[in-house]
Amino acid sequence: MRKSIATVCLSGTLTEKLTAAARAGFDGVEIFENDLLASPLTPEEIAARTADLGLSIDLYQPMRDIEAVSEEDFTRNLRRARHKFELMRRLGADTVLVCSSVSPRAVDDDSLAAEQLSRLADLARESGVRVAYEALAWGRHVSTYDHAWRIVEAAGHPALGTCLDSFHILSRGSDPKGIEDIPGEKIFFLQLADAPRMAMDVLQWSRHHRCFPGQGGLDVAGLLRHVLNAGYEGPLSLEVFNDVFRQADAGRTALDGLRSLLALEETAGVLPLPAPVVPSGVAFAELATSDPEPVGALLTALGFTRTARHHGKPVDLWARDEARVLVNAGAAGRRTDTTLAAVGLETADPEASARRAEALLAPALPKRRSAQDVPLESIAAPDGTEVLFCATGRPELPSWTDDFARTADSAPAGRTAIDHLAFTQPWHHFDEAVLFHRTVLGLSPHDTVELADPYGLFRSRALSASSAADGPRLVLNLAPSPEEDGGTRARHVAFAVDDLVAAVRGFRAAGARLLQIPANYYDDLEARFDFPEGELETFRELGILYDRDEQGGEFRHCYTETVGQVFFEFVQRSGGYRGFGAANAPVRLAAQRR
Repeated sequence: MRKSIATVCLSGTLTEKLTAAARAGFDGVEIFENDLLASPLTPEEIAARTADLGLSIDLYQPMRDIEAVSEEDFTRNLRRARHKFELMRRLGADTVLVCSSVSPRAVDDDSLAAEQLSRLADLARESGVRVAYEALAWGRHVSTYDHAWRIVEAAGHPALGTCLDSFHILSRGSDPKGIEDIPGEKIFFLQLADAPRMAMDVLQWSRHHRCFPGQGGLDVAGLLRHVLNAGYEGPLSLEVFNDVFRQADAGRTALDGLRSLLALEETAGVLPLPAPVVPSGVAFAELATSDPEPVGALLTALGFTRTARHHGKPVDLWARDEARVLVNAGAAGRRTDTTLAAVGLETADPEASARRAEALLAPALPKRRSAQDVPLESIAAPDGTEVLFCATGRPELPSWTDDFARTADSAPAGRTAIDHLAFTQPWHHFDEAVLFHRTVLGLSPHDTVELADPYGLFRSRALSASSAADGPRLVLNLAPSPEEDGGTRARHVAFAVDDLVAAVRGFRAAGARLLQIPANYYDDLEARFDFPEGELETFRELGILYDRDEQGGEFRHCYTETVGQVFFEFVQRSGGYRGFGAANAPVRLAAQRR
C-alpha cells in the first residue's frame, strides 16, 4: 500500500522533512500547517519541491473548531476555510483534515454539526478539495470515531468523509470492529500511531508520547485489519507527536517510520515479507579494543582460555565451555578503550536472516574480508553494533570458526554459556532499537522497566527469542545524562554458570577484580528473604547479588569491574527465573559510579 508520513513526525525545516521522507522511501506526506507557515517557500515552490522528490501531498492539516457553532462564528470559519482551500489549490493537495471541535463555543448538536460540515464541504468541492472529519479523543462533544461517522453520514455530502486515527480510537478503548460498518469510500484518510500504555491525560499522552506502530502497546495491526475490511484503499500514514522524534535526525526517524509500516503490513497480513528466522543462540560476543592486554588478563582470571587466532586479522578467540568472546585489536579505529562492538547470532539460515533484514531496511555492512575468509552476512543495529548471522559447526554450512587456527584447548571450568547481552542506547535511538530487534530479528520485547540510577532514571527493556529459556536474550538500556562519557555508557556480557559460588571463588583466587557491593545491601536481603544457613554470609563475602520472583525462581549474579566500556556479569538461574535482577540494578549502578 502507499505510505505517507506527517511532517510533524520529523525534526528540521519543511524542506529537510520532505527530503528525509523521500530518501526513506515514502510515497507521500501530510503537511502540518505550522511547518508550512514557518517555511520561506511559496506554496507553489513547496509543491514543486515535493513533486521533484517523488512525493504527493496526501493531506493538509489541521482545520480546528469549525462545526456546531453559532451562525456568526461559522461565517468566520467559512472565511478562514476559503483561504485554506485556495492555499491547498496552490499546494496541489486535495484533502484537508478537520478535527472535532474543542472550542467552548461549540454546542452539543449533531444536526447542527452535520449541517455546517455539509456547507463546509460545499465550499471545499468548489476548490476540488475533500474534507476528512476526525474525532479527537479529547473533543468537546465528538470524541469517538463512530460518533464522527454518524455526523458525516447524516450530512450525506460526497466531499465529506471521515479520517480514522489509531491513537484517538485505541487510547479511549473504543472497539475498532465497528469501523467495518463504514463504507470504505467514506474513509478518506487513515492516520497511524502507537503509544506505550500510560495512565495520564489523553491530550498530554497524545502530544508527547506517541510512537511508531510496533513501538508501543496498542493493537494498531488489529485496527488496520478492520479498516482494510471496510474497503479502505488510501495510504497508510504516520502521524506521531513525540518529543524525541522532533529532536532526532530526520532521516533516521523517517527510515524507522517506514520500517514500522512494513512490519505493520506484515502483521496485518497484507504484505508478505521474508519470514523471520529467530536466532537460536549467541555464537560470540566481539570486543573491539586498542589494547587487548587488560581485557585478556580479565578473561584469563575469569577462566577463559585464548583458544584460537584469526588467520589474517588481529582477532583472538577466547572460550570457556560454550561461551565465546572475540577480542579484536584491529577494529577499534580511533577508539582508545574497549567496547562490545559486535554479536554473532546463531541462525538456521543466515542468508534468509539477511534477506529479512534487507526487506526491513536494515543497513547491510560491507564485507571487508579476504578471499579465504568464510562469508558472513552482517547488518548494523541502530546503535552501530554489528550483528552477524552465524551457523557454528554445522557441516552443511560454512562456519565462522573455520577462519581461526586453534592455539590451545579450553580448560575445564564447568558449564558456561552467554546468558544475555546488554547494550546502552543513545537517548534518541531507544524505541528505534526495540522495533529493529523485534521486527528484523524476530525477538519478543518484555515490558519496559525504569530503574533508579544515582543521577536519574535508567530505562531498560529486554527482548528474547521466545517464552522458552533457550535462545538469545538482549537487554536495551537507556541511561540518564547522555552527554556523560562522550555520550556512551558501558555495555556488558552476562555468562550463565551452574554454580556461581564456586565460579566466584575461582575468580577471586585468580585475581579478578569484582564489583564491591555495600554491606547495607545484604542487611536488606536478610530482611526480605529467608536463606539456608550460611548462604547469605557467602553472598556477602563474595559480592554476589540475589533476587527471587513470585514463583520462587532464583537469580544469583555478580559483576566484574569495568574495563574501558565493558564489564562482565556471571549469573545462575534456577526455578524458571526469567528476569535480569532488575531490583538489584540501583545497587550495581551506584557501585559502578564509585
